[in-house]
Amino acid sequence: MLKRFFLLIVSLAVAILLIVLFSFRKSAEESEKVYVQSFNTHYGIYALPIPDTLSFAGEHVPIKQTDIRERFDRELLVNTYWQSQTMLFFKRANRWFPVIEPILRANGVPSDFKYLALIESGFMNVVSPAGATGFWQILSGTGRELGLEVNNQVDERYHVEKATLAACKYLLNAKDRFGSWTLAAAAYNIGNARLSRILETQRVNDYYDLHLNEETSRYVFRILAVKTIFSDPTAAGFHFRPEDLYQPYQYFILEVDTTITDLVAFALNYNTTYKELRILNPWLRDYELPNRSRKKYQIKIPVSETEYGSE
Repeated sequence: MLKRFFLLIVSLAVAILLIVLFSFRKSAEESEKVYVQSFNTHYGIYALPIPDTLSFAGEHVPIKQTDIRERFDRELLVNTYWQSQTMLFFKRANRWFPVIEPILRANGVPSDFKYLALIESGFMNVVSPAGATGFWQILSGTGRELGLEVNNQVDERYHVEKATLAACKYLLNAKDRFGSWTLAAAAYNIGNARLSRILETQRVNDYYDLHLNEETSRYVFRILAVKTIFSDPTAAGFHFRPEDLYQPYQYFILEVDTTITDLVAFALNYNTTYKELRILNPWLRDYELPNRSRKKYQIKIPVSETEYGSE
C-alpha cells in the first residue's frame, strides 16, 4: 500500500513537472514570437535619399552621373550609420567650428573646408601612419614650408589657429594652381605635384573626371556627406540637446617671450595643472619651452578649474 502511494506521488510530481516545463516552453515560444514580431515591425535600415543638387564650396557637383551618385551614396551611408563617430563629430564641431570658421572667412577660404578638417581628424590630435599631425593632418615638411614651427618642444601643427592659417595658405595656393576649390581639396589629400601629374596624364581638368586612388576618390565625397548630414541632423536621425555638445574652452592668453624651464611649475603657478595646460596648448610637446630667440608665444591658461577630458 505504501509502495503504491509512493508511486502515485512520484507520478503526480512528474506530471506537474511536465506541465510546468510545457507551460514554460509555451511561454518562451510566445515571448520569442512577440519579440520577432516587434523586431520586424520596428527595426529597419533605410536607403538614404540623394539630393537632386549638391555643391562644394559653391561649385556644382554632377550628382546625376551614375558613378558620382554612387560614390556620394557610399559616404552618406557610412557616415549616417556609423552613428557613434558622427555623433562625436557633432559634439566636437560645436567646440571647434567657432575657432576655425572666422580664420577661413578672413582668408577667403569657403566655409565648407571646415568639414575637411573634421573628416581628416575628427577634431582629435591624431597622427597618421605617414606622420601627418593635428586637426588638419599636416606633414612636418609641409608645416615648416607653411611657416609652422615643428621641433621636439614646439609643434604648431597642433596649434589649431596657426594650423588652420597654414591650411588656408595651402588651399589658396592650390586653388590658384588648379582653378577650382574641388581640385584644391583633392590636392590637400594627394599633394599638388602628384595631382598635377595625374591631371596631365589623364588630360582632364575636373576632379569628377579623374580616375584616382581609393582614398582620394572618396575624399571630396566624404566632405560632402558630412556637410549634408550637418545641414539637417534630424533628417539623418541625429538628435541632441545643446547641453550634449562640447562647449568651447574658457581661457585667457598669456604672452611669453622667454624660456620656460619647467612647464609643470609654470602651470601650478597659474592655478592649473600640466595636463590642463597641454589640453589647451597641445603644441607644447615637452616639459620645457626653450626660447633663445625671444619669440613671442601665446599660451592659453584656463580661467577656471574645468574637467576637460582628452582631446
